Amino acid sequence: MPTTRVLISGASIAGPALAYWLDRYGFQVTVVERAAGPRPGGQAIDVRGPALEVCERMGVLEEIRARRTGLRGMSVVDDAGRELFRTTGHTASGGDLSRPDIEILRDDLSSVLLAAGGDGIEYLFGDAIASLAQGPDEVAVTFHRGRPRTFDIVVAADGVHSSTRALVFGPEENFIRHLGGYLGVWTAPNYLGLDRWQVIYEMSGGVAGGIVMSVRDNTEARVYVGIESDEPPARILGSRTVSEQKQLLADRYKDARWEMPRLLEYMWGAPDFHFDVLAQIHMDRWSRGRVALLGDAGYCGSPMAG
Repeated sequence: MPTTRVLISGASIAGPALAYWLDRYGFQVTVVERAAGPRPGGQAIDVRGPALEVCERMGVLEEIRARRTGLRGMSVVDDAGRELFRTTGHTASGGDLSRPDIEILRDDLSSVLLAAGGDGIEYLFGDAIASLAQGPDEVAVTFHRGRPRTFDIVVAADGVHSSTRALVFGPEENFIRHLGGYLGVWTAPNYLGLDRWQVIYEMSGGVAGGIVMSVRDNTEARVYVGIESDEPPARILGSRTVSEQKQLLADRYKDARWEMPRLLEYMWGAPDFHFDVLAQIHMDRWSRGRVALLGDAGYCGSPMAG
């Protein structure tokens, strides 16, 4: 019996995790990723519940624990840096610290999952699916750079803005539910000397002004800054370059105090700057023919919704 050929679009979290299990059970797996290599940056996320058991079965649980953010708690400060509140029980990003959940940076988790995969997994970085033609027994795929190939199954794991989903199910605007905001994330030096700690900056009037947290054994800090906007993603994201996205955040926070001016300065040189909409994907089905949706491409929770 011939080996089932599976093409996965996306090499962040869901794609490499699926590739690991398919390879383990004898499938022929190819993963295509638009970026030239593993993408840096992104928010901290939790591995919790059944995911802990899955990671243990994959043999990566201890590696994930070793890379956890290890936050001890959080505090809230005002414009002048005065502490308004502190707790060692919760964080804004990681939730209840008494739970067995493991908070880890998105790019660290991705690197662990990529390394866990077998030698039989083929990764195609710097390319993407250009077209799909489904037949009764296989899917004919053309790529933007590589040669055309055929697969038995195609899985879209390429995020909330999945171009693979659009090829099969239609335009993104048919499925995306905007939650009224956008989030920028980038890495900065831990010049504040935070020790496994998270600080929330509250601007005048109680307006949330951003979050900074120490990561990677306090050697770095990761900064989160959000904006409220009902403008559609096509207008905010599609028509702006990365520099223009940074300028949008700089303009929105031009009157911010505390450490925000300096943190925004680091934003301009951050190689891992990420800016995206807070949104959810809602589908009435997660497969069509021989193409299936996985992760954010089919059911994005967003950092706002959990």
